[in-house]
Amino acid sequence: MAMNSSVNEFILLGLTQDPRKQKAIFGVFLMFYLATLLGNFLIVVTIKRSRTLGSPMYFFLFYLSFADACFSTTTAPRLIVDAISQQKTISYNECMTQVFSAHFFGCMEIFVLILMALDRYVAICKPLRYTTILNRHVCSVLVILGWVGSCIHSSAQIFLALRLPFCGPNVIDHYFCDLQPLLKLACMDTYVINLLVVTNSGAICMVSFIILLISYITILYSLRNYSAEGRRKALSTCTSHFIVVVLFFGPCIFIYTRPATTFPVDKVVAVFYTIGTPLLNPLIYTLRNGEVKIAMKMLWCSKV
Repeated sequence: MAMNSSVNEFILLGLTQDPRKQKAIFGVFLMFYLATLLGNFLIVVTIKRSRTLGSPMYFFLFYLSFADACFSTTTAPRLIVDAISQQKTISYNECMTQVFSAHFFGCMEIFVLILMALDRYVAICKPLRYTTILNRHVCSVLVILGWVGSCIHSSAQIFLALRLPFCGPNVIDHYFCDLQPLLKLACMDTYVINLLVVTNSGAICMVSFIILLISYITILYSLRNYSAEGRRKALSTCTSHFIVVVLFFGPCIFIYTRPATTFPVDKVVAVFYTIGTPLLNPLIYTLRNGEVKIAMKMLWCSKV
């Protein structure tokens, strides 16, 4: 896979070099990762098996949970293993694969969050036409377009990464391979490539966040005509969605919309959107959603 590189492997420094802190990181993030897999697995299986969760919102939530589990899997296992490993190396090919996978599933999560905002907009602003506008065929096409868009984005990222020549330092001050820390190691002028990264990843994050912000403002404005009970239910659902949006897009915008500079705090910020958000999504969508909780109880209690 290497195109312009004499470097066959990289060394990932991880979150810290302190042996005692590394043991704590191993234990904490192992629990976080297992909880992420369990929570998202429960949502995926519950939505798939439940007859009461057939609305478009849960159709999109199914794919959000799937993307969350995959997105976390691209980074968390490497962080956990490296925390107790003496040799924290990753091959060039594995590094490029991680770049592609992280951007693919991260971008898919962005597109699904936009679709979930669209679902709430149609449900609240056009309730009588909700099932007509967002029928199963339309939802499936939208998700497929999300997969295609994610593939295009991640392919562009890997194309830029493969063009970077590495001929000297191979120590990455991060816990996973991403373009920003790789740009720092490249033995070439990376100004143009960094502009392309900001144009690609930065624009997707910023534009998507603005679209989501406008959609939720529109939804809140539309709620003025609802009854108190209707406003309460709509606000409960939209609040949980907006919490996810802020937790995910805040760190992403901080990382991907600035010039080619890296800070020590970057890898801590990255934890929020690579590990934190996939962990919190199942909690937010189940604890604040009575239908999901009831469906889970009916499905899993009947199997005990």
